[in-house]
Amino acid sequence: MTLPTINRSRMLENFLTYVKVDTTAKDDTDHYPSSPGQLELGKILLRQLQELGLSDAHQDEYGIVMATIPSNLETSAPTIAFNSHVDTSPETTGANVKPHVIESYAGGDIVLSGDSSKVITESQCPELKDAIGKTIITTDGTTLLGGDDKAGVAIIMELAATLLENPEVPRGEIRVLFTCDEEIGRGPKHVDIEQVNAVACYTFDGGGQNDVDVETFSADGALVKIQGVNIHPAIAKDKMINAVRATADFLQRLPAELSPERTDGRDGFLHPYVIDGGVAEVNLKVLLRSFDTSELSTFAELLKKCAAETEQACAGTSVEVEVTKQYRNMADGLEKEPRAAEFALQAHRNLGREPNQSIIRGGTDGSQFTERGLPTPNLSSGQHNIHSPLEWACLDEMVAACEIGLEIVRLWSETD
Repeated sequence: MTLPTINRSRMLENFLTYVKVDTTAKDDTDHYPSSPGQLELGKILLRQLQELGLSDAHQDEYGIVMATIPSNLETSAPTIAFNSHVDTSPETTGANVKPHVIESYAGGDIVLSGDSSKVITESQCPELKDAIGKTIITTDGTTLLGGDDKAGVAIIMELAATLLENPEVPRGEIRVLFTCDEEIGRGPKHVDIEQVNAVACYTFDGGGQNDVDVETFSADGALVKIQGVNIHPAIAKDKMINAVRATADFLQRLPAELSPERTDGRDGFLHPYVIDGGVAEVNLKVLLRSFDTSELSTFAELLKKCAAETEQACAGTSVEVEVTKQYRNMADGLEKEPRAAEFALQAHRNLGREPNQSIIRGGTDGSQFTERGLPTPNLSSGQHNIHSPLEWACLDEMVAACEIGLEIVRLWSETD
């Protein structure tokens, strides 16, 4: 069958509305969601879902929004779900986002309007050449855009609207699910998988177009607490134990070849990314990432070895390493429902597109959903340069992703 036309202008209008809401996740709090803007955006999405006529649409106490698009089949078909997250990365501010829409992008470098020192260059971002003639949305250079994952949110909202406006498209029951705090590893924390009650889920949380992500990193996080002794520097001789200097010693012991800037492909890494404190105490956060889950324990032991060496080298210093589980490689769970990935790949081929079955050097909500028994591959959503003031999104790729979603729905509708 011929797929219905996606309403580009409505999708763009929604996307621009979403990115203007500050939903920056905050990992220094135990609240879920970690920032009030996530609740605010959730309320907008709830209202839109209700306006589409989805009577069971609701936002729970944790800000999670869920709704059901009812089946229009006379026979039964499996229930599937689509998920995106409303929060944005804490690595760059998401407050006061001023998106800039470029229609029919002509090519070349893009100088961002709010900070002329910020330039999206073709040399650093070769995907720009594929966007010539298309509609792209950039930041003004002072914030991130929030395409990760508000592009996915806009795709799912347009998918829901298109399905409800075009009942000739066969569909089984579909769950729409928007989560919070994915960027700090807590996205599915309060999602009731039994309530979702689906055989498969799809996250729209990938870059570019035509990717079907079937494998992610396994991930842990480490908090390294480095204790010293503070005293006025005027009387510090033989008394002060400087935790800052001890931290420097610890960091230089981490193998450079295991850093993100020295690894790619299937390589894992150790990534110190936040440092906070002073002479008396420093807290250092480190990401542990590997496609081989068993390697995470090796990385943890390496951190503890470096900690012991720093204690030996910096007399009087105490170095404690606390490792917390984050998420696991989705490939480990997708084997339990092979149709989840197979239908995503087939949907691309049915639309004349060659899918790229790929791996993510990171994770998605789908990593945790899959581990908990809900197989969840990840799909492209037109994102580029994520977590950066140089971020941009491509509307045409978002439209293409929505078409893939429609075809996935059709394929599942033909399944018992």
